[in-house]
Amino acid sequence: MHSWIPLRRLALWASLTAGFGALYAGQPALVTFQKQHLLDQFWAEGANAGDFNHDGVMDIAYGPYWFAGPNYQQKNQYAPATESFKLKQADGTEVTIPGFEGALGKNNAYSKNFLAYSSDVNQDGWDDILILGFPGEKSSWYENPKGGTGMWKEHIAIEVTDNESPAFLDLTGDGKPEIVCASKGSYGWASPDPSNPTALWKWRAITPNNNYHKFTHGMGVGDVNGDGRLDLLEKDGWWEQPASLAGDPLWTHHKFAFGVGGAQMFAYDVNGDGLNDVISSLAAHGYGLAWFEQVRTADGITFKEHTFMNKEPQENRYGVKFSQLHALDLVDMDGDGLKDIVTGKRFWAHGPAGDPEPGAAPVLYWWKLVRNPDKSVDFIPQLVDTNSGVGTQVTARDVNGDRLPDLIVGNKRGVFVFTQSRKPVTEAEWKAAQPKPLNP
Repeated sequence: MHSWIPLRRLALWASLTAGFGALYAGQPALVTFQKQHLLDQFWAEGANAGDFNHDGVMDIAYGPYWFAGPNYQQKNQYAPATESFKLKQADGTEVTIPGFEGALGKNNAYSKNFLAYSSDVNQDGWDDILILGFPGEKSSWYENPKGGTGMWKEHIAIEVTDNESPAFLDLTGDGKPEIVCASKGSYGWASPDPSNPTALWKWRAITPNNNYHKFTHGMGVGDVNGDGRLDLLEKDGWWEQPASLAGDPLWTHHKFAFGVGGAQMFAYDVNGDGLNDVISSLAAHGYGLAWFEQVRTADGITFKEHTFMNKEPQENRYGVKFSQLHALDLVDMDGDGLKDIVTGKRFWAHGPAGDPEPGAAPVLYWWKLVRNPDKSVDFIPQLVDTNSGVGTQVTARDVNGDRLPDLIVGNKRGVFVFTQSRKPVTEAEWKAAQPKPLNP
């Protein structure tokens, strides 16, 4: 391993300082996690949760399998476990092989399963599974057989899904989630026809055909200008949602460089000034985690970059650094009313010899947002794990019904669930457990 922090120290830090500052019945609490490694085979770069057997308990979907909650010991297959993978050979050429299980060896495979979501697509009362596929290829949803056995029926949602951080959320404000991505050169969104949900979803472009590449990095959704409508964020700026979507109009582009292309992007009021800022990793296959402070000028909206983790340890106030932040989520992890960042190091994005530090520890962190009295902010690193990392998706979601966000990871190491718990502590114990700044 080539991580700058010894793994023994990282493991100790993870066990002692996996979270701080949460309020538990009016007093501080430590946030800790119980790790479960459900499967050590590589089938997908993302995972998610849904109630697939309709028993009121969340289950986990990863690759062609779903794992029944609450203990996830029962593995159920819903799709063929012969999904082909792209495998890069030693000479640099790529071949397609069926199925890919077990150790990766000296090669590197690419799953066609990039992100997973659960949704009742056909409105029959049962959670279906939506898989956003390899960039440039199809995305499909699998119809829940409502307690039946065998493979779930596959329905193609869209034929081409581009950008490496597509999303499935309610972009339009109609109360129903849509696939948001690039496709065939344009950004846009797709939704099913309620009267015929098994047909191809209708695609609506919101940008001109700018020949966006299928492997473009960095995309998200959020209300940048505070008009109550969600805008599209991408590495080269943001696209403003118009007042009406009637007639499928093109959206207005506002240019700004949010890094060279990270992962999921978010609009959130980081510093509490009433203006939504932008949160993004700077390079999915490099370094950098930043928030971009929104600034209003006579010319409109611009941003001031605040990079709080980069290539060198000293570039972070707490000495933390890691590369390949290819997945982010934003959620209030500790119940203090502020949303925190969840991210980590993607494991083997391009194999054992690709990208910076492929042999470094695949860490998983959440970064606690703190607003200081002087109006500055801090993101305090909270180490969750040293041997999992992220894929192209990391999911923060309450899987056990205790109203605490848990974490789900699917990547080349398999699928993991980190279940959160909180322990009340004294103020002194809370302060003692916090990571110490390099330069207070």
